[in-house]
Amino acid sequence: MRKSVVNILVVLLLFSTLAGGMTACSSKKDNSGNVVSDGTFTVGFDAEFPPYGYKDDNGEYVGFDLTLAQEVCDRNGWTLVKQPIDWDSKDMELDSGMIDCIWNGFTMNGRENEYTWSSAYVDNSQVVVVKSDSGITKLNDLAGKVVVVQADSSALAAFTGEDAEPENLKLAASFKSLQQVSDYNSAFMNLQAGSVDAICMDIGVAKYELELRGNTFMMLDSHVSSEQYGIGFKKGNTELRNQVQETLNEMLADGTFAKIAKEWKLEDSVCLGEKGADAVMLSEGGHTEKANFFGELLDIIGQLKNGMLATLGIFVLTLVFSLPLGLVITFIRRSKIKLLQWIAKIYISIMRGTPLMLQLLVVFFGPYYLFGVTLSYSYRFYAVIIGFSLNYAAYFAEIYRAGIEGVPVGQYEAAEVLGYSKAQTFGKIIFPQMVKRVMPPVTNEVITLVKDTSLAFALAYTEMFTLAKQVAATKASIMPLFVAGVFYYIFNFLVAWLMERIEKKLQYYR
Repeated sequence: MRKSVVNILVVLLLFSTLAGGMTACSSKKDNSGNVVSDGTFTVGFDAEFPPYGYKDDNGEYVGFDLTLAQEVCDRNGWTLVKQPIDWDSKDMELDSGMIDCIWNGFTMNGRENEYTWSSAYVDNSQVVVVKSDSGITKLNDLAGKVVVVQADSSALAAFTGEDAEPENLKLAASFKSLQQVSDYNSAFMNLQAGSVDAICMDIGVAKYELELRGNTFMMLDSHVSSEQYGIGFKKGNTELRNQVQETLNEMLADGTFAKIAKEWKLEDSVCLGEKGADAVMLSEGGHTEKANFFGELLDIIGQLKNGMLATLGIFVLTLVFSLPLGLVITFIRRSKIKLLQWIAKIYISIMRGTPLMLQLLVVFFGPYYLFGVTLSYSYRFYAVIIGFSLNYAAYFAEIYRAGIEGVPVGQYEAAEVLGYSKAQTFGKIIFPQMVKRVMPPVTNEVITLVKDTSLAFALAYTEMFTLAKQVAATKASIMPLFVAGVFYYIFNFLVAWLMERIEKKLQYYR
């Protein structure tokens, strides 16, 4: 008993030491709960957003914004922490204090009252990139086309935001579809494969990508919208903002800012110090008024409805195809023909040994990059179902095999004595016992499938969790993610309850 108490005290001491160390390394907060620098400056950025922030060939995070941040830190004696973030989760990162600011080509327009802003330092525009041989030369040519944007980007806001221009709303309404992807590399892969017709993106990023990718793509002359970039701090954290802004002004005065802009070929886009650049900073307002809780909850559920249906569709169709396919693979795996055995083994090894997200990408982009087949818009959904079914069939195959091999060999011998054929033996004796044995592991895989449906976003297919992240980013609220979590829990609870009922029905010998 005494030894157990001592062990518990040691564990508690270790936890308290770790917690103290973590607290000592974290950012300090003032009386208002705002983050202020304690010697480190943590910048949240999208690591796939060149030339503002990305990973270079040496594996280092570089970019225009990160170079500016490094200079600010050097002049203040701070240590720069470059923190790549999921762009959809940027508000949660900032509100929780995990990052000190969002500095990565961050658009101020439409977000004026959601953050404490620095002065604008870049004038940016949204442009459209298409294939050079697409025949699309002006914005009106996008009617009936599939257009892709980055999730929670300025391009998306230009087409669907509350402040979107009427002509852009009209243009978006003429699209066949407006898709969202997590990063621009995925957007260009979709464009090259022919599954989308155009990308709408920031002009600075577009110029960088076109220079990198050669003459395969081109940028339309007409711009969709214009905007300004600023550094976003947590609402009310003016102390840290002022420190950073004063340093930027010093850099502008001594020519360092212009030098860095020229280094990154953005000298024609910067606007720090120009008239109107500090308009948002000088007109800081209070916190935005929050809607009624239940009203906001109903609104979120309404927005997530289509995502729920998409998730259910992926779940049901995957089970319909993967459960029987898994049985077929089991037969091949247990075949007496060595070649067939090895084919099944290799297939199972690949499906279980590589990420499902990678498999989805191969299924979707493989036909184009391997055989030059142009992809259609509708193939996106089919690729999701094919990828999930092939992956889960491999897992079900091994579960089935374990269930079959777990049946005592005496069952086969008794059936042979009674004159049963091999088909009759399997169908009437072995298969029912196998089903009872494999129900618990099959239930685990089915529950995992519910959560894995979120990986469909790798192919720009919007399901429940992806839509929840997009709504959360739009509303600057974590509530959509909680609603999604409740949906997944209820869904999994019902699945587990149903599978348990089936399992009890099969335990007839008890």
